[in-house]
Amino acid sequence: MRMWFLSAGLALMCVAQGAAAGTVLIVGDSISAGFGLDTRKGWVALLEQRLKHEGFDDKVVNASISGDTSAGGLARLPAALAEHKPELVIIELGGNDGLRGQPPGQLQQNLASMIDRSKAIGAKVLLLGMQLPPNYGPRYTKAFAEVYATLAKEKNVPLVPFFLEGVGGNSQLMQADGIHPAVGAQSKLLENVWPTLKPLL
Repeated sequence: MRMWFLSAGLALMCVAQGAAAGTVLIVGDSISAGFGLDTRKGWVALLEQRLKHEGFDDKVVNASISGDTSAGGLARLPAALAEHKPELVIIELGGNDGLRGQPPGQLQQNLASMIDRSKAIGAKVLLLGMQLPPNYGPRYTKAFAEVYATLAKEKNVPLVPFFLEGVGGNSQLMQADGIHPAVGAQSKLLENVWPTLKPLL
């Protein structure tokens, strides 16, 4: 009888451990912070809904700040990792670095450090790539875009090559400033991420 109770207890422990929900930490800028939108309609909120709909219990923590750069994200990442202990970190940064003309090499170094620090606590990492409009010049835009592909290969992390695919440059899906995606683009942003994100859950 004692053995039966012991076995049952172990079984219950295993069930509880299997049911434990993980945490998805999103470290991004205004695109993920939902600048100019009701945040309940942003792509991160849509992700939370998708997770529930598909039976995932993961908690989503949105640590995105409008206007943030890769340097800012790197500076605040350690505290976010310590507080939330995520199983998955989604990095959506770099757009503001590019818009300010900052060196691609510095962007790459900052993102690399964020990837390394996330992996150091055992978290998986998903990198969301960005591209710049052509008016920044072919040399700079090419170097900027290559940062993400290079990091994905060197750090062996999955990459969404262009987070704004099908959205950037489409005036119907952008806000009046031409920089931030409108509410109608949010579901497209999620669809751009979901096929790469789902296998990591």
